[in-house]
Amino acid sequence: MSGPLAGAGVLVTGAGRGIGRALAVRAAAEGARVVVNDLDPALAAEVAEEVGGHPEPGDCATADGARDLVTAATQHLGAVDVVCSNAGVDTGGDLDTPDAVWEQTLEVNVLAHVRLARALVPTWTDPGPAGPPGGRFVVTASAAGLLGMIGNAPYTVTKHAAVAFAEWLSVTYGDRGVAVQAICPQGVRTRMLEEAGKVTALLSHDGALEPEQVAEAWVASLSEGEERFLVLPHPEVADYYSYRAADTDGWLRGMRKLRQRVDDQGGTSIGEAGF
Repeated sequence: MSGPLAGAGVLVTGAGRGIGRALAVRAAAEGARVVVNDLDPALAAEVAEEVGGHPEPGDCATADGARDLVTAATQHLGAVDVVCSNAGVDTGGDLDTPDAVWEQTLEVNVLAHVRLARALVPTWTDPGPAGPPGGRFVVTASAAGLLGMIGNAPYTVTKHAAVAFAEWLSVTYGDRGVAVQAICPQGVRTRMLEEAGKVTALLSHDGALEPEQVAEAWVASLSEGEERFLVLPHPEVADYYSYRAADTDGWLRGMRKLRQRVDDQGGTSIGEAGF
């Protein structure tokens, strides 16, 4: 089998379900050798068996957990060529969200990426006797990291931070053999979407995708010949992102209008907000 993932050693975090599982399944289908990480040992083992991979359960958000995971994955694979840093949580709400929830969200949605990069990037950029091997760091972020998310401050802030960290990695190491990508979908049919409450309709406005479609968008981005940082399974996000940058005040006015409609009606669509 040929292709950008054929024979590659791929580590996927948060791979027990949802987008993480879909990334693991698709990577294996492309010929990759996959290490499956999840907090839930049973889910990690189940997906690993499905893809012919290796389970490594554990908490990748902690400093020790991330370091131990990379060590174990490297021992199993020989080298980690690609990490899909996918683990994430959708916790929190408004200004009343307790500090402990903010801290947990920051640990999982931001510091897990930082800690995995801290363990992996030096191995990808160390010249060594055969020259630097290079690698690929893929962050599962969210359209919320580009546009914001109504009703959830911790999720919005941490997903913005995840995109910003991925951008920083690309700027700092992109010409040193490290490819960096950020996957930023809107609504995806996962447990997070099911539990989104009154913003479910909003997140699904441009069509809720299956996790497999997100994985397909990522694999397609690897086959385009030109490195692409943003992977946008919902193409409409590019237009929203451009409008937000070109007319930030207009964007914020529209978002306030949308937030009011969500509050009043329990869910609406971006189109109804006049964007």
